[in-house]
Amino acid sequence: MKIGVLGLGRMGGNIACRLMDADHECVVFDTSSEAVDKIAGEGAEAAAGLAELVEALPQPRTLWLMLPAGEITENTITELAPLLASGDTVIDGGNANFHDDVRRAEMLSEQGIHYMDIGVSGGVWGRERGYCLMIGGDREQAERLDPVFATLAPGAGDINPTQGRSDELDPRAEQGYLYCGPAGSGHFVKMVHNGIEYGMMAAYAEGFDILKNRSAEFLPDNERFDLNLADIAEVWRRGSVISSWLLDLTSSALAEDQALDEFSGEVADSGEGRWTINAAVEQAVPANVLSAALFARFRSRNTPSFGDKLQSAMRNQFGGHVETHND
Repeated sequence: MKIGVLGLGRMGGNIACRLMDADHECVVFDTSSEAVDKIAGEGAEAAAGLAELVEALPQPRTLWLMLPAGEITENTITELAPLLASGDTVIDGGNANFHDDVRRAEMLSEQGIHYMDIGVSGGVWGRERGYCLMIGGDREQAERLDPVFATLAPGAGDINPTQGRSDELDPRAEQGYLYCGPAGSGHFVKMVHNGIEYGMMAAYAEGFDILKNRSAEFLPDNERFDLNLADIAEVWRRGSVISSWLLDLTSSALAEDQALDEFSGEVADSGEGRWTINAAVEQAVPANVLSAALFARFRSRNTPSFGDKLQSAMRNQFGGHVETHND
């Protein structure tokens, strides 16, 4: 299948490459000519602008956007719409607010253009590991694009089948991708995913902060422990009930530097945590852990702790996120 990819940053470029690794064809565009040249060097067809990108694709066209949420994505879709024809599909794979997805889908449908919102999880490791995909939009288009989603998804891998899982449930979920529902639902599921991520990261961070501070001088001499955090993270990876990919990344970060000196501990938030709490309030659903994790990120920008450094290290490990306030 031939697909256009707009936005060739940490994830967009790897998405294009993973598709091409499986013999899909990609036409790519980014405002950075260096980014375009890099992916063109991997075999993509380069476009000099949106019009050229659209012209290079056969109808019905499929254009996958991997752009920052908000104004950049909004402006790009506005510029694309007049260039497209009925039957074409625009996919937003960034971390958009699901309210925007609903509005955009309605706007584009007036021209007969399909809009899909896809929550993408996998970070900078996606080309190798694959991406977990949470898909919203028209079901018929999701079926048409299934070969693309199957390529990007990680597949079943070596994860054991879930005991008791019914044959009536969608088998694609076991491959790492899922059609969630109409426009907005994909990004809604991804939004909650990221809210949970905040909570999980905060729990690991607080736990390792407690471990590190067991050697504090104000504690009784016979109750101080100078614990090796890298080894603790490693042993927990091996059969413990709190093992996870986030723990794997924590272990890597601590193995490189137990003091995490390169991190300030000022933990950024990219919006999804706030949107998750807003949804919880709107739906009157208690979210004690997720809201506390979000507020802890706010606090980290004033009084960062070792646990906050660990959260920054995890964000760097899975998403290549660089601290913007690091001195």
